[in-house]
Amino acid sequence: MNLLLTAITPFTWGTTYIVTTEMLPDDQPILAGVMRALPAGLLLLAWFRVLPKGLWWVRAVVLGVVNIGAFFALLFLTAYLLPGGIAAVLTSAAPLVVMCLSPVLLGTRVYRAQVVAGVVAVGGVAALVVSPGTALNMEGVLAAGAATVCTGTGLVLAKRWGRPEGVPQLAVTGWQLTFGGLALTPLLLFEGLPDHLTGTNIAGYTYLTVVGALLAYGLWFRGLALLDAVSVSLLSVISPLTATALGVLFNGERFTVVQAVGSVAVVGAVIVAQVVGARARKREAARA
Repeated sequence: MNLLLTAITPFTWGTTYIVTTEMLPDDQPILAGVMRALPAGLLLLAWFRVLPKGLWWVRAVVLGVVNIGAFFALLFLTAYLLPGGIAAVLTSAAPLVVMCLSPVLLGTRVYRAQVVAGVVAVGGVAALVVSPGTALNMEGVLAAGAATVCTGTGLVLAKRWGRPEGVPQLAVTGWQLTFGGLALTPLLLFEGLPDHLTGTNIAGYTYLTVVGALLAYGLWFRGLALLDAVSVSLLSVISPLTATALGVLFNGERFTVVQAVGSVAVVGAVIVAQVVGARARKREAARA
């Protein structure tokens, strides 16, 4: 059940692409990031009325910037510099970053099957979203690499630090969303604001706040607290699979044989990773 609830998060992230393209103003990616994170964070702060204390001020800022602010900014820069498919492939490598950091920062063992699953998942995402002859540029690749390192590192740090004693996980999520949204806000000076918002725009921003942030990040960090970091990180490849499926269903996009193979690879990689992770957790529980 915990695994299924956590898997809701990458599914909702996969829906944000179609919401952004169909419901939000054009060329306002930073505003979308701010509206996704900051209102949700402030709502959680108002609900729980708990602020960080001591070292947790630093931790909350670091987690907010790495998991939300810097990651969103780099992701938007990647999307600007690279075709969307390439950006999705490079950022889908975040589980591999988690696998590199987990033994060092979490003291957990990474299994060969998990590494293979991570590599297969990246290949599956590539089959889903990359078109032949896609052009690359070094700036975009570097931005995507930085975004990948950000999200992988942020996930491991969130797992390592957990939450302060007596503080609900959702409150800590609120801290991250608030600081992440605040980190993005100054960039609006360069992007500017739309002249007006339609009812569709407002509905889209509301969806990003409630579903894309409150629900998604609440379940994500809850799952991270209960499951191992590698298993959680590998769920993230469900996001491009969802985005592809929605494009086929609602935008009439073609679904090729190569994409079908990629879909099978992604699903298979996720299943293998979760089975290996579940067995590892059982062994750890038995030793305890």
